[in-house]
Amino acid sequence: MILELDCGNSFIKWRVLGASAGIAVGEGVVDSDLALLESLNAIERLSLTYCRLVSVRTTEETGALTSLLTSAYGISVVCTAPSRKMSGVRNGYEEYERLGLDRWLAMLGGFHLASGACLVLDFGTAVTADFIDRDGEHLGGFICPGMPLMRNQLRTHTRNIRYGDIAAERALESFAPGRTTVEAVERGCSLMLRGFVLTQLEMARSYWGEDFVVFLTGGDAGLVSGVVPEARVVPDLVFVGLAMACPLI
Repeated sequence: MILELDCGNSFIKWRVLGASAGIAVGEGVVDSDLALLESLNAIERLSLTYCRLVSVRTTEETGALTSLLTSAYGISVVCTAPSRKMSGVRNGYEEYERLGLDRWLAMLGGFHLASGACLVLDFGTAVTADFIDRDGEHLGGFICPGMPLMRNQLRTHTRNIRYGDIAAERALESFAPGRTTVEAVERGCSLMLRGFVLTQLEMARSYWGEDFVVFLTGGDAGLVSGVVPEARVVPDLVFVGLAMACPLI
């Protein structure tokens, strides 16, 4: 069994692949290293042989997790490293090692699935957009706050904004002007994301006309899918790139 991990700033996304055709036998999202172990240990007949991961956390945090996994399961852990070029994609950053590894892997996965020009939009703690042309050249991208950051900033800096997750979920059942604070905040932030997406689409069309593929990934991709009905929603796009960057040896 293969353990794959996407260690973000706020959460760890994981999945365990079985021996047959790479089918996931378990997957989920956790908020700590210990919660990850608890989730893994709940899988019946767990027998890990290999682990590959991508992390945007500090070297110390990533090292602590890899040590924990090695100690718990006796497996080798392979971490993705920055690269100037891989699988036909050329990193467009002036300092290629400073491009977030999760973005890099999502681009590898997107270009592989599209077999041509693509726009990769990832909706997590932050929202990112990356443009890859038909020759695999990364033209650059954008980063802006995602829903969690926008929501938390308003909660932190505005004294009267206080509400829970259930209220937030209900508020997004409509996009009419909000008649409560939770509706106004949630709908306003969501509309900002939709506006961001539309500007990215406009830019991609200025490059390639209609000859490109749009990928939506990340936990909040569903908030904007209605704006881009032709987009391909691939929740595990980072894992597609991870398998390319860290193949089994």
